[in-house]
Amino acid sequence: MLKLLSVLTFLTLTLPFLAHSFSPDHPTDRRILVLLDDLALKSSHSLFFKSLQSRGFELDFKLADDAKISLQRYGLYSYDALILFSPSVDRFGGSIDLAAILDFVDSGHDLIIAADTNASDLIRQIAVECGVDFDEDPAAVVIDHTSYAVSDTEGDHTVIASDDFIKSDVILGSKKIEAPVLFQGIGHTVNSENSLVLKVLSASPSAYSANPKSKLSNPPSLTGSAISLVSVVQARNNARVLISGSLSLFSDRLFRSKVQKAGSPKKHEKSANEQFLTELSKWVFHERGHLKAVNVRHHKVGEADEPAIYRINDDLEYSVEIYEWHGKSWEPYVADDVQVQFYMMSPYVLKTLSTDQKVMHVIPSRLSVFPVDFLLIPFLIFVLFFVLQGSYFTAFKVPDVYGVFQFKVEYQRLGYTSLSLSKQIPVRPFRHNEYERFIPAAYPYYGAAFSMMAGFFIFTAVHLYSK
Repeated sequence: MLKLLSVLTFLTLTLPFLAHSFSPDHPTDRRILVLLDDLALKSSHSLFFKSLQSRGFELDFKLADDAKISLQRYGLYSYDALILFSPSVDRFGGSIDLAAILDFVDSGHDLIIAADTNASDLIRQIAVECGVDFDEDPAAVVIDHTSYAVSDTEGDHTVIASDDFIKSDVILGSKKIEAPVLFQGIGHTVNSENSLVLKVLSASPSAYSANPKSKLSNPPSLTGSAISLVSVVQARNNARVLISGSLSLFSDRLFRSKVQKAGSPKKHEKSANEQFLTELSKWVFHERGHLKAVNVRHHKVGEADEPAIYRINDDLEYSVEIYEWHGKSWEPYVADDVQVQFYMMSPYVLKTLSTDQKVMHVIPSRLSVFPVDFLLIPFLIFVLFFVLQGSYFTAFKVPDVYGVFQFKVEYQRLGYTSLSLSKQIPVRPFRHNEYERFIPAAYPYYGAAFSMMAGFFIFTAVHLYSK
């Protein structure tokens, strides 16, 4: 009997963890259309493509001017993401054009754009629509006479060794990038007021954009750290876009190249291009930084069912579970900046949600009711603690205002998909029989009324019965 109870208790406590860890639904893109200028890019950039295929992506390679290519069929998209390794294309084949690509992103799909010195107006226009402006001079490339890659053959300093990365573990992974990234291509700028665009790899303060084959007659338009080499965009619909000014950044040649940054004695046996682009592609294709919220609940304190209406001054509890996709499973997301608003035209209540640890105090009593093997107790406590990490809750009092309110969670954090949750609930005033009969604050008025009645009675008696 004890063995059976042990198994039942184990299954009861671990099923929620297993359900979230092995959930079949995942946000990552599975089918990717790759448009190329030349099919030779399949072999010259094979390491990047193999890294995607090893993670379970299905790549469909097409020439950019193929007359049969199409992003959708019968109103449904055939692909989950798009990679444009065709910087020189003036016009796409089939039904793909600028509007089709923008609609593809607007529908929540992801995009990678790699430009180059021969970038066409079409590629530049797509980048502009995504919030990025390439240098207007078609012959200009990024030059850096301080942070260039040391080489015996390259003397114009257009091969840059950059290590100015964005400081975000969710975008570039938790493993530190030790070596510089080799970059050779054109620079671009991003609007500082546009919070949707982020510079992932920036040029050094000594860099500038110009034509290396001609003398400078005027100051360059792009200089210093304002030049972005690689940028990313996360749209309001959580679609993600990667924009690079270099197609060779993804090449096997730069993946395998040794690198030494000018002025640094340290020589690296391998550039950081592979690590940088692998981690960045994980973010772009939602293998990291993708959040979901489940089990959004609210109820009165002491009750379990969600009511259809609240009364002013009710005590209530609100809870939600948040999970992050980690490539293979949903894992609890832990943060201390998740907030909920109790909102009607403006927030009447703003509370920071805390991680739910209340159930941890219930574990000993549960274990006493359902005996389990001694060796299972630490494991069960660990599992419960791990599952509850993603559960957030708070409690507050309904304000003394009636109307139609909303529970709103608007969560936005750098590198993570945004969460927008809302639940509508009406709030009513007290009924006529729910008010207090005698309010302590009104005792002076009660006393005044009764003293007035007593005084009138005494005055009447004295007036009637006195001579």
